[in-house]
Parts: sequence; structure tokens; C-alpha cells
Amino acid sequence: MKQHLASLPDIAAPETGELISVYLSVADEAISAVLTIERDKAQVPVYFFSKTLKLAETKYPPLEKLALALVQTARRLRRYFQAHPIQVVTDQPVKNVLEKPENSGRLAKWAVELGEHNITYVPRKAIKAQVLTDFLVEVPNQTIEEVNTTTTEPSNPEAWKLFTDGASSVEGSGAGLVLINPEGLEFTYALRFNFQTTNNEAEYEALIVGLRLAKEMKVKKLEVFTDSLLVSNQVNESYVAKEPNMRRYKEKSKELMNTFQTCNIKQIPRSQNKKADALSKLASLTFAHLTKKGVG
Repeated sequence: MKQHLASLPDIAAPETGELISVYLSVADEAISAVLTIERDKAQVPVYFFSKTLKLAETKYPPLEKLALALVQTARRLRRYFQAHPIQVVTDQPVKNVLEKPENSGRLAKWAVELGEHNITYVPRKAIKAQVLTDFLVEVPNQTIEEVNTTTTEPSNPEAWKLFTDGASSVEGSGAGLVLINPEGLEFTYALRFNFQTTNNEAEYEALIVGLRLAKEMKVKKLEVFTDSLLVSNQVNESYVAKEPNMRRYKEKSKELMNTFQTCNIKQIPRSQNKKADALSKLASLTFAHLTKKGVG
């Protein structure tokens, strides 16, 4: 059972009383949630949570899965749920299910647990954040494992694996990182940059942050995967980095890679990098059009 809780660390933590909106999504075998805060009349993503369901949980009705997603998110971000009013944005009658839990003992238990928080439910009108939540929960579990079956080079069983992706838009820039140890344990991160970048710069920033993270975690052997053909080929010296900023990015990347016992980088199709891609998109968005008035 895999669980992921990722934060956007450069965004200031919600202040007391600041409204937090929660978007929920469920699939056959997974649940997810995205938390946003009201900041300058815009909703900014702060956390996302996802969890692969146990076998028994996969048999829950969809509404019970949504309730479970809310309960699990409240447990993992308890300090936020206790200190702030929570607005659950959904087009499903989750509130009704929790208010009339007589048909399910677990729903009754969840209703009591959630009752200690200041939670309101509002209809979903704008869908931008919800679309991203749905995309995160739909990322196939086998996506990362596909890399080992499609590569022609033998994988180093002692090496960690790092998947990186960068995203840039008019709303901001961010990075998605998935770091996996040799036992298969995943460390998932979504990082928002407080400066604007191009797409290629965002890809390099994601790579550099991922390399620094692996270094801080005392990783010795590392295999890096990116869907950026330009980044992988420049670092591997297949492409010439002509622009000064690209040369600086390449040199910094190679400098960090040389700090590991072994480290190589390979370009993979975007279809094999969906999780990092989704995280980078989450980090780059500000949901500027989702004001209180828009979702109330």
C-alpha cells in the first residue's frame, strides 16, 4: 500500500483562520486530495495526498471512498484541520452520507472523527483544481516500473531512481520529483519556484533540486530519468548547450552528478513519467480564478 503526502515548501503556511479548500478524487484502487489556501483572492495549492487502497477498501462504494479520502487527509494534516476552517469542494453528496451514517459503522466512526473540525461543504463550480486531483489519482501504479522493462541497459539493483519533471506557465513554475530507494519506497515531492522560468529551465531546476535532495539523503548510486530530451542530451554531451544559461545549468547538473559514486541520466517518454509530470503541474498552478466568490 503506497501513500504520498507532498508539500510546496516555499509557500507560507496558512495563517490562523485562513480558509483551506479541499478537492477530493477517487478511483478503483486509489484516493487523493489537493489542499489549497486563499491567498490574494486566489487559491494556491499547498499539499496533495494520495493513497493506494487496501483490497477491502477497493470494494467501498464511491461515496464511502470520498469520505475515506477526507478522513485520511484530515488525519495526516490534523494541525491544519484543527486550526483552520475547511471547505470541501465537491459535486457529490459526501455531507449527506456522513450526516446519515446509520447504514455503516465505519461511516458513523468517520462522522464523529470529522465532527471535531470546522468543515463545510460547497458545490464545485470551477474544475481546474479538481481536474488535477483526478489526474493524480489516475496515474497508473505501474508507470514507474515500466522503465525497467523498456530500457535495454541492465538496472543497478543497488541504485536509487530519481524521476524529475519541470513545468512552467503564466501562473508560475514548479518541479515534480519521485525518488525511489532500492527497496521500492517512494519519496514524492512537489516544489513551487518563487521565480519565473522557461520550460527548459524548469526541467533543469527540477533535475538540480532532485540531485541535491538525493545527495542530502546520502545516496551513493543514482539513476535519473527525465522526459526532457534537451536536458538529458545536453548533460550526456549529445547536444551542445549554446545559450549561456543552458551551459550554466548543464555544468551545475554535471557537478552534482559527479558527487555520487555512480550517476547517469536517461530520457524516457512522458508516458513513463506521469507522476512527476502531475506533481510539477500541481506546483506550477496558482488557481488564480478560483476565488471565494467563485466556489461559494
